[in-house]
Amino acid sequence: MSYESPTPPANLPTEIVSTLNESTPERLRDVATYTEELAEHKEREARLEEEADRDQVGERPDDLPDDVPAKATITIKEINDNRYYYWQWREGEKVRSKYKGPVNPDEGRGKSPYGA
Repeated sequence: MSYESPTPPANLPTEIVSTLNESTPERLRDVATYTEELAEHKEREARLEEEADRDQVGERPDDLPDDVPAKATITIKEINDNRYYYWQWREGEKVRSKYKGPVNPDEGRGKSPYGA
């Protein structure tokens, strides 16, 4: 083990280097543990987001709005004796919906609500 103080990475902001230099060994160990766990967490989140983006490529129906995820499904809601299509998907604990259009009586006879 060297008796010289380590050289901080060149891309580390000066205020962070100053704070670390003023910290106790115990706090530095806590910071090291936290930063390792945080780096792993951020890498995992980025990987999951990248996988989700890859899964969505090429799977979007032509009439799917940009603000509706590819995992959305079409549901029919009846309001005042009228039937309407809605895109519907889950965001965490909540179910989100976006209006698609009215249900035409013709669509019940073989036409798909997906526009095909």
